[in-house]
Amino acid sequence: MIVGLPKEIKNHEYRVGLTPAAVLELTHRSHQVLVETDAGLGSGFSDEDYQRAKATIVPNAKDIFSKAELIVKVKEPQSGERAALNPGQTLFTYLHLAPDIPQTEELISSGATCIAYETVSDNQGRLPLLAPMSEVAGRMSIQAGTRCLEKAQGGRGLLLGGVPGVEAANVVILGAGVVGSNACQMAVGLGANIFVLDKSVDALRRLDTNYGNRIHTLFSTQQALEQSIIQADLVIGAVLIPGAAAPKLVSRNLLKKMKPGAAIVDVAIDQGGCFETSRATTHDDPIYIEENIVHYCVANMPGALSRTATQALNNATLPFVIELADKGTKKALTDNHHLRQGLSITRHTLTCPLVGEAQGLPSITAEDGLSLL
Repeated sequence: MIVGLPKEIKNHEYRVGLTPAAVLELTHRSHQVLVETDAGLGSGFSDEDYQRAKATIVPNAKDIFSKAELIVKVKEPQSGERAALNPGQTLFTYLHLAPDIPQTEELISSGATCIAYETVSDNQGRLPLLAPMSEVAGRMSIQAGTRCLEKAQGGRGLLLGGVPGVEAANVVILGAGVVGSNACQMAVGLGANIFVLDKSVDALRRLDTNYGNRIHTLFSTQQALEQSIIQADLVIGAVLIPGAAAPKLVSRNLLKKMKPGAAIVDVAIDQGGCFETSRATTHDDPIYIEENIVHYCVANMPGALSRTATQALNNATLPFVIELADKGTKKALTDNHHLRQGLSITRHTLTCPLVGEAQGLPSITAEDGLSLL
C-alpha cells in the first residue's frame, strides 16, 4: 500500500503522524511511504532520518494527496487538505467532528473514508489513541494554568503552591479521566489545594487511593460544581463524551461568580469546550479575558510539546496503521471491532451517530458503513 505522511499545517502544530521508526516498520513490510519534505522537523526528525527508513521524500502535500491510498496525520485536515482528498482514500487522524460542521460536510463531500483516532477503542472500553495526548494535555494544563494566573497575563497574581505562610491556590478539575488524573498529578506536585469532580465514584476512588488527603474528591452535582467553581483560582475542563460535543458544565452566569483574575484551561475545546464562554485559540494567541476570567482554550495543546507527543502518539497508533496497510481498509475495519469504532465517514456518508446527533445530520452506524466500502 502507498502510505502518505503530509506535514501538519494547523497553527503551531509541530507533531507528525509517523516517526522514522514507524515508517521503517511499514517499509519493512514492503509498503511504500511518501513523506512530505520537512514533515518531521517540528518533532526533531529530518528528511534524512526518513530516507534511512526507506521513505520517499516528496516536495509538497499535493503529491501525498494525489498518490497515497492511506494518509496518516495528527490533527484534523484543514480546508485545503479536505479539498485535496479523493474518493477511495483513507484518512487516519484526529477529527473531533462534533463541534465542526464545515469539516464534517467537506469530508462527506470528499468521498474519502475517515477514521478518527479519538473514538478507536480497546478491550477495556478505553480510548487508546486519545490517551497519550490526554496525558500530555492534562499535565500541560497545569503548566498553562499557572502562567495564566500571573498578573501580567491578567490573572490573580498567584503562585499555585503558595509559599510558607501563604495559602496555596484552589485548583478545580472537572473530570477524573486521563486528562483530569494527569492534571491532578501535576497539581499535587506543585502543592496546590485540589478539588476533583466526577460522576464516576470509581474514578474518584482511584484518585483517592493514589493521593489520599492531598486532594479532595467530590461527586459532581450541580451544587458541588457551583460551590467549587466560585472558590476556584484555576479550573481545568477535562470532560469527554467520546465522539460527541462536550457538555457545557459552566455557564456564563456561573463564570461571573468566580474571583476576578481566576483562570480556566479548557482541555475539552477540541470537542467544543465545557465552558459556555470558551472559544478555540491558538498557540500564537492562546488566552483571552472574558467576564474578568482568563481563558486558555488552545485546540492543539500537545502540539507545543511535539517530540514527546509524537513519540507517545506513534506508540499507540502504529499497530492500527500497520493493520490498515497490511489488510486494506475494508478488511482491517471488518476484522478489528476496536478500529471500526473510529470509522466516522465513508463514501459520502456519516457513520458516527453521535456526530449526526450533535449536528442534526443523517447518519448510519459504523457497522452499516462497512457495506459501502
